[in-house]
Amino acid sequence: MFILIFEQLVKMFFIMALAFICYRIGLVRQEGNKTVSNLLLMVVNPILIITVYQTDYDAELVRGLLFSFAAAAVCHIIGIIISTVLVRPGSGADYTLDRYNAMYSNCGFIGIPLIGSVLGSNGIFFLTAYIAMFNLFTWTHGVILMEKKCSLKSLKEGLLSPTFLATIVAILLFFVQFRIPSVLLDSMNYVADMNTPLAMMVAGFSVAQADIGKVFGTLRLYYVAAIKLFLFPLLCLPLLCLLPLSGDVAMTMLIAAACPAATTGIMMAIRYNQNYTYASEAFSLSTLLSVLTLPTVVLIAEQIL
Repeated sequence: MFILIFEQLVKMFFIMALAFICYRIGLVRQEGNKTVSNLLLMVVNPILIITVYQTDYDAELVRGLLFSFAAAAVCHIIGIIISTVLVRPGSGADYTLDRYNAMYSNCGFIGIPLIGSVLGSNGIFFLTAYIAMFNLFTWTHGVILMEKKCSLKSLKEGLLSPTFLATIVAILLFFVQFRIPSVLLDSMNYVADMNTPLAMMVAGFSVAQADIGKVFGTLRLYYVAAIKLFLFPLLCLPLLCLLPLSGDVAMTMLIAAACPAATTGIMMAIRYNQNYTYASEAFSLSTLLSVLTLPTVVLIAEQIL
């Protein structure tokens, strides 16, 4: 799987590089970036999630999904502990952003196309549990980091996000075995196929806005990236070994945890008046380094799981 992951990341990197060039030469501007990002978040990702649940009821799938929710929840708790212990308040003015970027993964924009390519629809099926937990934690613990408080309004916003709602709808359709008419489902599959190129373009547009020279010259960003890309997923490995998970479920959880820092970190920084430039730099470095770290983590996991 190491070679498969690496090859897929390289393919995705080329799409990201194309988007980077388009942004830098002015072919796409911030308004275009926001439009593509909204299209991906509000339309493509939810449709993709619904389509992967359009499958026959299988007790093993249900069992795997339940264990996925449990593993995803514990992984996020591990992330909170690690980021709190290793990123101290005295480490800098942006320590809350460091804590956020050290644990929250880009499990949607990068996780979905990557896992879909290497593990297929079953991988995305299990990944929805990690994404659901991501939404729950980021709008509670994440908001506490950014705003130093948590409100029911923020939690409600997270629970009403398109991806979370799509997951609930998809699970209901799966359990009642309601099948979307084939003509409509085929159209939805066409839209779902847009996920990988659009997701990597959003990543490329975001990287293009950062000062690359400054990104590679800031040691603090390497420290946070090392926690996010290497330490966090490897510390989740013992959990994945202890739980009675299938190979697909375990690898899905691991890849989700090993994905680079979440794009949401930039959005949250803007929303709560944090240093969004620094958040963009952290996202950019972890995204670029993940091309090397993700296959390495998978290679280590294959020897253990």
